[in-house]
Amino acid sequence: MRQLLKTTMIIAAVTLGIAAAIAPARAVVEIDINRGVVEPLPIAITEFLSGNGVGAEISSIVEADLKRSGLFAPIGKDAFIEKISNPDAAPRFEDWKVINAQALVTGRVSQEADGRLRAEFRLWDVFGGQQLIGEQFFAQPANKRRIAHIIADTIYERLTGEKGYFDTRIVFVDESGPKTDRKKRLAIMDQDGADVRFLTDGRSIALTPRFSPSRQEITYMSYESGQPQVYLLQIETGQRELVGNFPGMTFAPRFSPDGQKVIFSLLRDDGNSNIFTMDLRSRNTTRLTNSNAIDTSPSYSPNSSQIVFTSDRGGQPQIYVMGADGSGQNRISFGGGSYSTPVWSPRGDLIAFTKQTGGEFQIGVMRTDGSGERILTSGFLQEGPTWAPNGRVIMFFRQKAGAGGPTLHSIDLTGRNEQAIPTPNFASDPAWSPLLNGG
Repeated sequence: MRQLLKTTMIIAAVTLGIAAAIAPARAVVEIDINRGVVEPLPIAITEFLSGNGVGAEISSIVEADLKRSGLFAPIGKDAFIEKISNPDAAPRFEDWKVINAQALVTGRVSQEADGRLRAEFRLWDVFGGQQLIGEQFFAQPANKRRIAHIIADTIYERLTGEKGYFDTRIVFVDESGPKTDRKKRLAIMDQDGADVRFLTDGRSIALTPRFSPSRQEITYMSYESGQPQVYLLQIETGQRELVGNFPGMTFAPRFSPDGQKVIFSLLRDDGNSNIFTMDLRSRNTTRLTNSNAIDTSPSYSPNSSQIVFTSDRGGQPQIYVMGADGSGQNRISFGGGSYSTPVWSPRGDLIAFTKQTGGEFQIGVMRTDGSGERILTSGFLQEGPTWAPNGRVIMFFRQKAGAGGPTLHSIDLTGRNEQAIPTPNFASDPAWSPLLNGG
């Protein structure tokens, strides 16, 4: 049983066996995503059988998710030779070999007596002649998109060995109106840009939303009192609470990996900012840096033992790492230009960052000791990287020269697969949720 948010739905995953005789496997199809260059895997995704079009809708979302990852190359349905009429039976593998499909997905969607949808799918290794996985999921019809994302995650994990990232959401700042009177409100959507809804009404500016790693909760800044204040917002209930009133300007709050603390920087009247943490239960605040510089943009490592942040104590903004208690502050970036918004990967192996140099902004990654710096994308104005929960994809926002406002984009660690993320208005400051089903 996979239990998701009790306020949204419960999905049961049941493994499907198959009675049909399967030829002995010669090789198991898989994708080695640790290679430098990965050729997309040709995959055939058939239209899931159903009587009302829901099956076609779900299978098209599965196909779009896998294609957008850059690791899969769905084959056009007009090339299919076999028409699947019974997804429980083994397919005619020779028909799929002819069109060079290395993997095949079949399925059906039906409705239970209680109104729930039952979505079944099977993943086949065409050249190995065997079923790799088969599962069925139950959910309310309103959650059909989530069923599709979970199926795509299951296929992604089976073929790559890594967790997927499709059953996730993005919280971001929706920007609308003229530049002189820009409305900035919080919004949330599926990772593919669907199902947008607004979390704040736009009467006051909302900035820097960040997801809790353990709950469907975000922290963000609001100017509704005239000064920036940090709030916690429960996404499902809309319940909101003020984290605290701090003297000076508060910037870039983020959660600790266990969701029990927030870490942020405070700007004092003397122009310096330092990094603090607050325990969300006791509301006790601890100061971690005490420099005559601007220390900002802190982010925890996934095991909570270290914190990465930006400081200009060396003359220009560079990236530093310190212990979770503020000890051992150590500079790790030494490249030309100014670094900002460092974010630790959920895998713990990389740090994403924004870099300004040569009149342009770059999104890049480096190892946690500062070595191996790689620039993934460059442009007129782009910043604010946020990691997918599997640590393989980064989302950020970009504004082109002369454009009216920013837009959201994603890029994988190869730097070769960049995708525009559709939003109803201009959009900035994305933050990626953890997997909604808990992985």
